[in-house]
Amino acid sequence: MSAALPVQGSAPAEKWLITMAVMIPTLIEVLDTSVANVALTHIQGSLSAGQEEATWVLTSYLVANAVVIPMSGWLARALGRKRYLVSSLVLFTVSSLLCGAAGSLFQLILFRIVQGIGGGGLQPMSQAILMETFPPHQRGMAMALYGMGVVLGPILGPLLGGWLTDNLSWRWIFYINLPVCAVALLMIQAFVHDPEHMERRQSGERVDYIGLALLTVGIGALQIVLDKGQQDDWFEANYILVLAIVSGISLVSLVLWELTQEKPIVDLRIFKNRSFASGNVVIFLGFFAFFGSIVLLPLFLQGLMGYTAFLSGLVLGPGGAVMLLIMPLTGKLTEKVDARFLLLFGLLLSAFALWHMSGFNLFIDFDTAVGARVIQGVAMPFFFVSLSYLTFAWVPVAQMNNASSIFSLLRNLGGSFGTAFVTTMLARRAQFHQARLAETMSTLDPGFSYAMDKIKENLGYALGTFQDHTQRAYVLIYKQLAREASTMAFSDAFLSQAWLFLLLIPLILIMKKPPSGKRFQAGGGH
Repeated sequence: MSAALPVQGSAPAEKWLITMAVMIPTLIEVLDTSVANVALTHIQGSLSAGQEEATWVLTSYLVANAVVIPMSGWLARALGRKRYLVSSLVLFTVSSLLCGAAGSLFQLILFRIVQGIGGGGLQPMSQAILMETFPPHQRGMAMALYGMGVVLGPILGPLLGGWLTDNLSWRWIFYINLPVCAVALLMIQAFVHDPEHMERRQSGERVDYIGLALLTVGIGALQIVLDKGQQDDWFEANYILVLAIVSGISLVSLVLWELTQEKPIVDLRIFKNRSFASGNVVIFLGFFAFFGSIVLLPLFLQGLMGYTAFLSGLVLGPGGAVMLLIMPLTGKLTEKVDARFLLLFGLLLSAFALWHMSGFNLFIDFDTAVGARVIQGVAMPFFFVSLSYLTFAWVPVAQMNNASSIFSLLRNLGGSFGTAFVTTMLARRAQFHQARLAETMSTLDPGFSYAMDKIKENLGYALGTFQDHTQRAYVLIYKQLAREASTMAFSDAFLSQAWLFLLLIPLILIMKKPPSGKRFQAGGGH
């Protein structure tokens, strides 16, 4: 049974104004998840904080964000979607001002929590509005526009944060939000309206307080575990172990509880839709691999190749520009080509890009690094746009808010899990390779003896032949060994992410063929 899809803006101009109105807050919210990363050392010095304390500036925002995202569909039903979107944006704007003016680390962390609460609803509500603003055959284009903010935000965030911090002050990474959010507020008030079909909370309807508590505790504890785990050696730290247990119990209880509720905080019954269910698995694991590579490449370039933060940003930049150009093209292709084939191409090309990165060594040039990122920049629009289109193709319009909230949560959690995985894998695999390479560091090994003699000979030319340079030679060889071990660890991590993309291919078979062509303008749900 088809459900008619109301389009908010009948005139093309109004449709694009609505798009701009909801895309601005999405981009600025995604930027704020990563914009503060490069400013932590400046924040430490300014607020007299330790390194570990300062990282809570990042964690507090991510935790608050992760908790609010899945309940944003329920909040939209309770408050009205436009009212909730405006309230979230106002809260985000005011807290951004307070973050910039914070006089202590405690104040900054507190205001970052408020900022995360305000920002949590911006992504899913923007996605839901776009899906309803465009007719079904143009949903791919809607997701292409949405994807520009979601995919480019994590890339542009560190670049913008670094530039503002170096040229103005770390406080400007928050102040910059104010004029942008003000424009977005004016545009939302003028052009965005709640659709008549949207389900509203009925007067006297019971609030699912148990579901709300389980969701808050479960997601909040999980996000802290993911963000702090590697830093504190995972389950070797008692608080990480306790939080992991609390999160597991809370989330399992949440699933069991919500399935019995008539009006749950998060309606999990939507997972009966096979395209939506498989699409959420793919977005979780796909962003697991994608965000992992976004973390890995700058670490490789700066940690092993000696690139500056700015030069590392220049490597990422062309890939982001390519994404920006190809997103609309991919959206247009979904109107003419089965999106499952586009998704297959995106998965294969993403895997190839990461396989190419797994071959990086300590002698790659700038163009090689940029080339790998450009390949990934071509792949990601095909992956994200076609997947979003397939996932939401058969979601009834009345469920769009709830579906967008779940999809956004799993996308963000995928990125958090991916980041935690690759940082842990780098540390463990570097130790493994270092131990294996160190086995040959013996004078009984001809290659090692030859290298030692050559290094001592060169040190003799540089420092004088009347000294014993054996110890210095050992130090130099060990440093090179550590770099080689780290390079091999990066190769392992890139390769594991490539395999992950390939393993997602069978899930395409589960997805239903999406509607295509203008004859489906009245479709889009069932």
